Amino acid sequence: MAKKSKSAKKKAAKTGGNRHSTIVAVVVALAVGLYLGTIFLPALKDSSAPHQTAANTASPAGQIDEAVKMAETQPDSAEVWARLGNLYFDADQYAKAIEAYTKSLAIDPDEVHVLTDLGVMYRRNGNPEKAVEYFDKAIVASPEHETARFNKGIVLYYDIKDKAAAIRAWKGLVDMNPQARTPSGKLVKDMIRELS
Repeated sequence: MAKKSKSAKKKAAKTGGNRHSTIVAVVVALAVGLYLGTIFLPALKDSSAPHQTAANTASPAGQIDEAVKMAETQPDSAEVWARLGNLYFDADQYAKAIEAYTKSLAIDPDEVHVLTDLGVMYRRNGNPEKAVEYFDKAIVASPEHETARFNKGIVLYYDIKDKAAAIRAWKGLVDMNPQARTPSGKLVKDMIRELS
């Protein structure tokens, strides 16, 4: 019995080690994926924006069709237009997202999340100057809106190639929140130091 007990303990220790290795591998894979995602898609959708989740499991195209019908029946609803814009955003249909967000803003011009997402759509549609214009509008509507400030710096740095203006935008974010972080978790002040 003593031998079985030692052998069982070794097997249990080995299994525990394998589980630990698997957990470490999963954590590393997630961290790498998050890091690479922030490199290749640095301008972010405003994740703090309130988004409706579909109660059904319709396909993205089905959800868009449903939202288009809602917009036709409720043309004065900023929320309906914003939801349609979000669906187009997620489907990488930039021009249609811009149109829907613009209609939402015609009804509620200071909705900071829509202003920010519209800026991202203008960036992806190849119009970085218009993107910065909408990030600025979001900052005026809500001076403490971190996503708009961060994205403004991204567009200035990577698309417009105005490093000084980008650094100023990010410094404004850090002045407001010294613990502001990039999507990968790095402190913005550390990013500024590396890029300066």
